[in-house]
Amino acid sequence: MQKIVVAGAALNQLPLDWEGNRRRILTAINEARRLGATVLCLPELCLSGYGCEDAFLFPSTPRLAEESLRQLLPHTRGMIVLVGLPVLFEGKLYNATALLVDGQIAGIVCKQNLLCDGLRQEYPRFHPWPAGKHGEIRLGDATVPIGDLSFDCGGVRIAIKIGADLPVDLPDPSDSRPDCHILLNPVAEPFGMGTFALRKEQLAELSARWDLALISANLLGNEAGRIIYDGSVIIAARGKILALGPRLTFRPGELTTCGIPVEQKNTLTPLPNSPASFQGLCGSYVHRMNFAWPQKPAAEVPSPPPAAWEQSPHVVYEEVARALALGLFDYMRKARARGFVVSLSGGADSSAVACLVALAIHWAYRDLGREGFLATLDYFPELAQANSSAEMVGRLLRCLYQPSRNSSEASFRSAQAVAQALGIPLGIVSIDPLVDRYVQEAERILGRPLTWQHDDIALQNIQSRVRGPMAWLLANAEGKILLATGNRSEAIVGYATMDGDTCGGITPLGSLSKAFLRRWLRWLEQVGPIDLAPIPALAEVNRLTPSAELRPPEDSQTDEADLMPYEVLEAIDQAVFRDRLPREEIKERLCQKFPAYSPSQLASWVERFLRLCTQSQWKRDRLAPAFYVGDPSRQPWTTRRLPLLSPGFMPESSQGESQD
Repeated sequence: MQKIVVAGAALNQLPLDWEGNRRRILTAINEARRLGATVLCLPELCLSGYGCEDAFLFPSTPRLAEESLRQLLPHTRGMIVLVGLPVLFEGKLYNATALLVDGQIAGIVCKQNLLCDGLRQEYPRFHPWPAGKHGEIRLGDATVPIGDLSFDCGGVRIAIKIGADLPVDLPDPSDSRPDCHILLNPVAEPFGMGTFALRKEQLAELSARWDLALISANLLGNEAGRIIYDGSVIIAARGKILALGPRLTFRPGELTTCGIPVEQKNTLTPLPNSPASFQGLCGSYVHRMNFAWPQKPAAEVPSPPPAAWEQSPHVVYEEVARALALGLFDYMRKARARGFVVSLSGGADSSAVACLVALAIHWAYRDLGREGFLATLDYFPELAQANSSAEMVGRLLRCLYQPSRNSSEASFRSAQAVAQALGIPLGIVSIDPLVDRYVQEAERILGRPLTWQHDDIALQNIQSRVRGPMAWLLANAEGKILLATGNRSEAIVGYATMDGDTCGGITPLGSLSKAFLRRWLRWLEQVGPIDLAPIPALAEVNRLTPSAELRPPEDSQTDEADLMPYEVLEAIDQAVFRDRLPREEIKERLCQKFPAYSPSQLASWVERFLRLCTQSQWKRDRLAPAFYVGDPSRQPWTTRRLPLLSPGFMPESSQGESQD
């Protein structure tokens, strides 16, 4: 029995950043070598970046990926390193990995099961590799095998499964055990609430079922603008999780090492004699490479214990806070922006976004240290004048409050309390003079007065739209990103004013329901992240009844009166876009879940949801890009799209509501 030190690396890459991506890969290789690791698994498509989108189809992309791969070879002597990259073979592009063994390319393994879930459009950009097929490819001066392969490296067999190629539901191998020692699983798995625990269980079970060691390495951070990766590294063997890497950190990469026992064999069972399911697990062709394993591996460096927040009873709130904060910080630095502007209304959405920016800066400052923080944002030299994370927040976040005569005193107190808690000044600009001027000019052109009785939507929306130019002006003047503050619930039913409260470059909360967001804000007020203090000032926000405050105060406008209770809206959203239930089954489910409401009331809310959702696809098409921290398969911006024009869910006899 031999013990091998293996490693997995999470990398925060950038699409088409050939030099930067290669530099971070080399850092991981060198650190793995320093810690005595012989085998290193890197994430899926880490050399090019996973989010290249249609740039994968440019002829230069696979060529530059191959050039970068060859530059890595001298640095892999004495090691086995798996690198993800796009590969062009026989005129077709493949999502592939290259196994580098002792300074040589041992072979190329290509992905067979491609994803197409809206966020991840692997097909048709890539072609699926046919199971059981293998051939040869010319890379530089070398000809190497390509296809459905596994590798015998000095008596240790290594199998590779990219992303969804890992079969978590294979049957038990009965009496026969596969001659596979190590399974490498590079992935680009988007962060999803609560999904990490399930993934750990699946990988541990697979390692037990097949009696092998398994190394899975994910990307880290906001790689390309929308998808956030948690940077998880999981090393499992014989049913046990041996090591877990830190998740959702703000460093450029994380390396996790572990020693695994391996029974080295000089002669392995020929693959055709293995069970058919094993052939699917480890490939149909074994390529043998000479490799001298260390006779005496270096002493293991124990992996640090899981972060305290991973053990929190509020782990979902903790991980959502970290995922969105990491997404914001990565977006800022990769766009080379000088911070963010938030139009702070005093309500839940804008308060949450402002708090997330502050959390991002505090966590990045902690993970990187002051010098690392300044080096990461070296394009903003004025930050050197700040000496703490709190001072950095003051320089990177600007908040603006734009009241009207319809704004309440409670909203002003709420916005002011949040700004003070975050340590930032609050710019205040009344919009009444601008609104009055627009209304006067419109009345002159129309030849009639505008009244709330006849022009309700127009008079509401002009207030929202007038707020946009000042926020954009401040963002442009300071080189900052204006953040849109909408949430999924409002987007799904079109409860937003185009070019008003939708103004912004990105929408951090775009995949969170309003019901979840309100629960998260109560947690942030009362409990807070385990390594930071709660924000008690959010009590002012959480006491408010959500309201757009666009109608006169005497109308007592509230969001839920305009729409429906947000908990009900969330349940209908899940039934329609996650479960795809027909309307009658949706109504039955709601009656069981919300017995306090009458069946007729619930039925009317279902019809309202379906009507508004159908009419507002055009709005969702125009929303700023959203961060995705939910189920990527049910996003109405992508896979769950509706026609711009259709009767859709609406009964023929109903009259459509205003699309503005």
